[in-house]
Amino acid sequence: MSTPAGVPARPGKVIAVHVAYESRAAQRGKRPAQPSYFLKAASSVAASGQTIERPAGTSLLAFEGEVAIVIGTAARNIAEADAWSYVAGVTASNDFGLYDMKTPDKGSNVRSKSRDGYTPLGPELIPAAEAAPDSLRLRTWVNGEVVQDDGTRADQLIFTLPRIVADLSQHLTLEPGDVILTGTPAGSSVVAPGDTVEVEVTAASASGRELSSGRLTTTVVEGPGDFDEALGDLPAVNEALTVDAWGSREAAGLAPESNADDSAATGLGDDLIAKLTEAPTAGLSAQLRARGLNNVVIESVAPLKPGSKIVGTAKTLRFVPNREDLFKSHGGGYNAQKQAFDSIRPGEVVVIEARGESGSGTLGDILALRAKSLGATGVITDGGVRDSAEVAGILPVFATAKNPAVLGRRHVPWESDVAVACGNATVLPGDVIVADDDGAIVIPRDLTEEVVDAALAKEIEDGWVAEQVGAGNPIEGLFPPKGEWKAKFDEWKASR
Repeated sequence: MSTPAGVPARPGKVIAVHVAYESRAAQRGKRPAQPSYFLKAASSVAASGQTIERPAGTSLLAFEGEVAIVIGTAARNIAEADAWSYVAGVTASNDFGLYDMKTPDKGSNVRSKSRDGYTPLGPELIPAAEAAPDSLRLRTWVNGEVVQDDGTRADQLIFTLPRIVADLSQHLTLEPGDVILTGTPAGSSVVAPGDTVEVEVTAASASGRELSSGRLTTTVVEGPGDFDEALGDLPAVNEALTVDAWGSREAAGLAPESNADDSAATGLGDDLIAKLTEAPTAGLSAQLRARGLNNVVIESVAPLKPGSKIVGTAKTLRFVPNREDLFKSHGGGYNAQKQAFDSIRPGEVVVIEARGESGSGTLGDILALRAKSLGATGVITDGGVRDSAEVAGILPVFATAKNPAVLGRRHVPWESDVAVACGNATVLPGDVIVADDDGAIVIPRDLTEEVVDAALAKEIEDGWVAEQVGAGNPIEGLFPPKGEWKAKFDEWKASR
């Protein structure tokens, strides 16, 4: 196989994938069924250590750390199983884009992504023969802080790297030295003059040693903003572009979207939510027991702030016990925990399976703020909570303990929107959750209206009984009402 000498300084073609990572798709709320692509000018390629200009008068320059594939042998109509043998190697890349020019581009990305220096590559090539396509790790740093950490396993990518190569070869000849940018994971955001962005790709070789592209370093500087309106469109931004560039409304400093349609999102309806808010968990639990459901109490959890009430539908998140290699692959970057909190719908309750392990936190103030901004009604975890005083002031949270330790001490964030075991109770996504000072319970959605109506009716009866006991009457025959007392209660109820 003939290979180019290292990282090409001027590729024949630079082809970029729009969305290929599960984390990116989850962040944007859209998952493509098939890969799609755009071209970048070869003149946009730059080496490590160079600067990139953000034109004066613009504000939305976004980085995108990516794995870059360098083609080694001409490929046309190749099979996915053979595709990796046509690859010379992989390296780090940064698919910079100026979102201020997205609207004028109308989808082509020519002006937003093909500016000089907007495709840094390198600095070293990892030989494809020494690194399996599903073994790569991609990390991006901004000013020394990790902001992207993802990989190329089948569960992390929507489209595998060999599939991307094979698919492109159906439509055009991939030539030696061509570069394919394989998409960015979640974490892409906006940078400004003075910021330094670093990207690195690593892999474990067959011998076990770590292979690295080295860190691709780019520093942002301000450039001239000399756009001539007589020649073409000027930069323009709007709210949607701002959110896309920053990665979220919160990161962009925008107010959360209105949650006026909370009841529609949860599917409960305003009347049912009002009834559940009025009904105590003790009464609801008794009605579930009367219907044969005894294992509906989420045990050992208590409100961080007494007097809290939670009503909503379950958004589930599962942690597994910490194992160092698994935390390395699943704990960093845009992990399952962050994805779950970023995809909350109004009216949902985040229910976390932490196996009753309170030796580290399962959320802190930042995630609580995110949950509140998206309209969550609360969080229930059978683990610990960090920043407990701050969290208690943000939204209702029920937990087993307060703990200052970080997540990785005891837990690995694993998956969301699955059946979980929280506080020894099974909770399915969409189950109805109600919590108050007595504790938290889970109600099957199809029983909710029947159970809450019965619980509220029993509350009325218990209130009347309490009045009679308070007046000095003995409990026998009165609690619950029987015989003469039952007749008196029915008469009182009919007169109301």
